[in-house]
Amino acid sequence: MGKINVGRWILGGLVAGVVGDIVEAIFQGVWLGPQWNAAMQALGKPALTTGKIVEFNLVGLVIGLAAVWIYAGIRPRFGAGPKTAIYAGLVTWVLVSLLPVLFFMVIPYMYPHHLALYAVIADLVASLAGTVAGAALYTEA
Repeated sequence: MGKINVGRWILGGLVAGVVGDIVEAIFQGVWLGPQWNAAMQALGKPALTTGKIVEFNLVGLVIGLAAVWIYAGIRPRFGAGPKTAIYAGLVTWVLVSLLPVLFFMVIPYMYPHHLALYAVIADLVASLAGTVAGAALYTEA
């Protein structure tokens, strides 16, 4: 088992993060944005600012790096390609979206559950699209 090609991991991870951020911007910003703003207002919180959106995008880059790191780690066992990238994207999605959202859904009245469900579905699309795009750039040393 070889070492991870750090340069290709970073390149692929950043691409995965950017693709994921673009998908998230479409789903969370355009499609769900008004609903998120209404949910925040109901909690007595302000709408998302540009600064917060930048922070979300930076977190998205870290998630992309994690997804391609997982891909690089499981690639020797499952083989290179989109099927393995989908596995890595699913693992990433479960860890960074599904489980945290399920955890916070236990708290009553935090935010509407249907909105959380839509967000988790959007995260799934972003995770899979980003991981597949980033993994396409990853090669072993």
